[in-house]
Amino acid sequence: MSWSDSQGWLSSLMGPSLSAIIITALIALTIPLLLHFVIYRSSSNTHLPTFLLIGPSGSGKTSLVTLLEQGNHAATHTSQTPLTVELSLPVTSTGSSSGYRSAADPANQVHKRFLLVDTPGHGKLRHHALDSIVKPQNLRGIIFLVDAANLSSSTPTGAGADEGLRETAEYLHDVLLLLQKRATGVKSSKAPAAMPVLVAANKLDLFTALPAPLVKTALEAEITNVRTSRARGLLDSGIGMGDTVDGGEEKDWLGDGGEGKFDFSQMEEVNVPVIVASGNVAGSEGADVAQWWDWIGNHL
Repeated sequence: MSWSDSQGWLSSLMGPSLSAIIITALIALTIPLLLHFVIYRSSSNTHLPTFLLIGPSGSGKTSLVTLLEQGNHAATHTSQTPLTVELSLPVTSTGSSSGYRSAADPANQVHKRFLLVDTPGHGKLRHHALDSIVKPQNLRGIIFLVDAANLSSSTPTGAGADEGLRETAEYLHDVLLLLQKRATGVKSSKAPAAMPVLVAANKLDLFTALPAPLVKTALEAEITNVRTSRARGLLDSGIGMGDTVDGGEEKDWLGDGGEGKFDFSQMEEVNVPVIVASGNVAGSEGADVAQWWDWIGNHL
C-alpha cells in the first residue's frame, strides 16, 4: 500500500492495527483536553460573579485582598491601579446557590469561585471604582471598606466631624447616589438587579474603633450633612430641590427627596440594600472577617 493512495491510507487507519488504535486513542484524549483548557479556561473568568472592593485610602483594602487570597496578613502599599484576584469561599461559608446541593456535590466548588476587584482609594483615582459601577461586569455586590477607628466626630450631630469621617461619608454618598441613578434612570420596564452594599467596618481590633451600630449612625449623620451642604450650594446657584437641570432632567438627590435625615434603609427603595458589619484584617489575636465572608456567600 502506498501512503499517497488516499483509499489505502484510510483503510489502514480504520483497520484493527496497532497504529490505528494508538492514533484513535490520542485523538479521543486530546480533543476533550483541548476543549477544556483552551475554551473553558480562557472564558471562565469572564463569567465568574464579581465583587467590587472600594473605600478611602488607608482603610485596608489591599491588606484584605491579601488576607482573602493568601490566608495571612502582609505588608502592602497604596494601590495605584485596580487589581483583580480569583477567590473561593472557605469551607465554613456557603454560597446562596449551593443551598439545595449536597455537601459532597463537586459543583459546589464551581459556585464558590468569584472575582474580587480592588480599586484605588485616592480621590484622583476613584474613577476606576465609579466606572465599574456604571458598567458592571457580572457584579454581585459592593464592599465599601472603612477605617472604624477613624470615624469619630466631636459632636453627636457630626457638625465637627473630623476629616476621616467627612471623606468617607462623601465617597459613600457618591457611590450610593450613583447606584440610585442606576435604578431611577432605567428606561425599560424591567428594574435593574439588586446591588447589595456591605459597609465593612475594619480595624475593630483597635481600642478607638467604633462598633458596627455606631459606624452606621456616624455615616448616616455625616451623609445627611454632605447632602445638605451640596443642596445648599445648588440653592445658592439658583437651582431648587424640585427644579430641573441639564435640559429638563430632574436633579437626583440621595434618599427621600434629599430632605430630612438620611438612613441606609432609604436605599432599599432603589433595590440597594445596605448593611454594616465589623471585622479586622489584622490584630494581635488574628484576623476576623467571618461576617464579611458570610455576606459574600449570601450573594453568590
